[in-house]
Amino acid sequence: MTSTEAAAIALQGHAALWSMGEIRASDVVDAACGALVAGLDTPGLRILAACTRAEADYDVHYLLPAALVELGLTFYPVGSETGREAAVRALARRMLAGELTPREFTFRIHQRHGHELALTERLAALDDEYDILEYGDRTVDQVDAEVAAEARRLAAHPAVAVEPADLRRRRTGTDR
Repeated sequence: MTSTEAAAIALQGHAALWSMGEIRASDVVDAACGALVAGLDTPGLRILAACTRAEADYDVHYLLPAALVELGLTFYPVGSETGREAAVRALARRMLAGELTPREFTFRIHQRHGHELALTERLAALDDEYDILEYGDRTVDQVDAEVAAEARRLAAHPAVAVEPADLRRRRTGTDR
């Protein structure tokens, strides 16, 4: 995976997590800065990356959708089913990167989605298993391994496009 692909995936994940209330707007700005450093560059991304922490809470709401569209990425509306699923996949990537423990990952998923989201039903059940470990014959390591396998499955979702939308249109002759 190239650094621009990784930066696009990170920005897409941050956008999904922000739209679902999982992270702060300033974290999205930080991801936009990282995307610029990695080589992604569009006018909207530059404007988003230029936000101060004080501006982020007010401006990300307006700047993020356009920046994502310019990059050929998806903006998930707040509370949407696809946004919830994208946020779960982003959390799975964070867990696999060591930013969350398996227990923290399942707890956040269970707390946010309960047993209602089909995509996360197994994770919610695994969170329940952590709660009853002392009464069963499974170990923390066994449950952690199963959580990691589930996170890998979720994170394997197809990668995002990394070419700005306007460049794709020009390259393919679909420019307006």
